[in-house]
Amino acid sequence: MIAAALMALGAGVLVALSRQVNARLALGSSALGASLWNHATGLAALVVAGAALGAVGGAGLRPQGSLGAVPVWAWAGGPLGVVFVAAGAWCVARIGAGPTATLMIAGQMLGGAALDLAAGAAGTGWRLTGVGLILLGVAAARR
Repeated sequence: MIAAALMALGAGVLVALSRQVNARLALGSSALGASLWNHATGLAALVVAGAALGAVGGAGLRPQGSLGAVPVWAWAGGPLGVVFVAAGAWCVARIGAGPTATLMIAGQMLGGAALDLAAGAAGTGWRLTGVGLILLGVAAARR
């Protein structure tokens, strides 16, 4: 549990750093261009990491089952990631890293709470309360 929490915390730091790098790149091109180069260099890193993991006996990039069994909507992650990265690059360059991160986290919480609500998950009211507190924090930080 602690390892997973530390991994998530570290990944969050890398997201903040990635947004800054992409925002800088967007200033020299565009938000869409920054997203393109983000994904192109990410693909290159993924191929190298996948090859390395495969070489030491890990799963690497080999499919672990039938890709035909995957629902069509599950392939939307790539295009959604392009929008996420481009939006982050555009926003950081205009409103700063802190407000962008906080608003994107609030959006993630709203989306997650909506999906939980649609699935009938327990405790959705508390999640919505948490989202409200995040939004209040965004408003307080902007003053």
